[in-house]
Amino acid sequence: MTELPTGREQIIRTHARLITAVVQAVGHDALPQELEHALQVSAQNGWTALVRAIRRILAGERVMTRLGPMDEEDATICEAILRGVQDPATLPDPNQQPDPSLAAPGLAQLIHEAGTGHTQALQALASLAEQMTRVDGDMGRLGGLMKRLVDGERDPERLGRGLTAQGRSLLLAILESLGRLESH
Repeated sequence: MTELPTGREQIIRTHARLITAVVQAVGHDALPQELEHALQVSAQNGWTALVRAIRRILAGERVMTRLGPMDEEDATICEAILRGVQDPATLPDPNQQPDPSLAAPGLAQLIHEAGTGHTQALQALASLAEQMTRVDGDMGRLGGLMKRLVDGERDPERLGRGLTAQGRSLLLAILESLGRLESH
C-alpha cells in the first residue's frame, strides 16, 4: 500500500513553485515579475499573512518567530522557504504536480466541520470554493458543489453530473472520507 504524504508534505508539494521561486529570489535586488505578480494575487485572495512573511524573508529575516502570526499552512510554507534558503537540497520539485486525490481527506474534513457548525471551517471552505469556481473544468464544478456537500447531499450520481472520470474519482474520494467522518 502506498503511504500518503503528511498534511505538511501535501502543503509543500502544492506550493512547491512558490517556495522555490522565493528561495531563488532571496538576495536579489528586484523580484522576478512573475513572483511579484503571484504575491500580489495571493494578497488579494486573502493570503496577507503569508505574503507579509514572505516579504520579510526576502528582506533578510531568517527567524520564524519574527515573521508574524500565521496559520499552519502559511507557517509550513515559510518553514520550507527558510529551510530552502539554508539548504537548497531541501527544496521541493517545482515541476511535481500535486495529486488532487490527496486533497479529498482535507476537503472532507472541512466539509464535515462546516456542516456541524464550525464557523472557521465554513469560512475557509467558502473561500476555497470561491477560488475553485474560478477554474474551468472539474475543479470549478467541484467548487460549485461545496454548499450541497455541507448541506448533506451525498448522492454521487447527482453530484457527479458533468464531471470527467478524474473529477468523479476525486468526488468519490471526498464522499468516502466524509462517510468515515460521519460514522464516528
